[in-house]
Amino acid sequence: MTSTLDHPTFVAPTSVSSNALRVTFQGVGRSFGGREVLHDVDLEVTPGEVVAILGPSGCGKSTLLRSVSGLDQPSAGQVLIDGTAVNGLDTRCAVAFQEPRLLPWKSVTNNVSLGLPAGTDRTTGAARIAELLELVELDAYSDLRPREISGGMAQRVSLARALARRPGVLLLDEPFGALDALTRLKMQDLLLDIHSAYPTTVLLVTHDVDEALQLADRIVVLGRPDGATAATVTQLLTVPGSRPRNRNDESLGRMRSSLLASLGVDAHRH
Repeated sequence: MTSTLDHPTFVAPTSVSSNALRVTFQGVGRSFGGREVLHDVDLEVTPGEVVAILGPSGCGKSTLLRSVSGLDQPSAGQVLIDGTAVNGLDTRCAVAFQEPRLLPWKSVTNNVSLGLPAGTDRTTGAARIAELLELVELDAYSDLRPREISGGMAQRVSLARALARRPGVLLLDEPFGALDALTRLKMQDLLLDIHSAYPTTVLLVTHDVDEALQLADRIVVLGRPDGATAATVTQLLTVPGSRPRNRNDESLGRMRSSLLASLGVDAHRH
């Protein structure tokens, strides 16, 4: 895979197969203290698809994401993974957040090892961690502590930890939001390499329209229809072209303007 920013591309072993699973939202709603935040969300995400979730702050993007992993439970409707309802914490998923959430007293290697499935034997686990550290280009930093690496490197550790169990669904909640612009672009390219090497279903919450256009197969826009107090799916768009995409492509520019307008942003000022 080529990249707009040069970095080594990991080549997956030929034995690696896709664990990607289907995710289905059926009439999902969520209320907090009597206030409805999400209402009647219906969506089907196909195995191996990358879907970005956009919407204004407070519209329930992260709440919707958390319902897939079982970190939150819908007040109405249900979420299914591979046809089976999510009921409590679901080990078919892995989550990476905006903050890396690394244990400061553990090395990079030991932080990644926390994501291994229970019962993984030592030899298999060591091989898996070495593979992941190569994938995220941190094999030379395996013995360092979080305080000894950069923010972008810490986020790569977080991604490696999430991938350690080879999840059927990878949930990313603003994973690059705290990074500087250049590091963010590099992380986007790395995520594409990761998805190519280890195909899985990806749900990505982001506030960045350009990030969604670069990474996603489809974009879900959450919003509140006129007069509504709760958010639902107001747009579902297929992004044209295959990845990696040319960030200057005119068709992406037109879609960018449309998405910004739907989010109440003047595209000519951004």
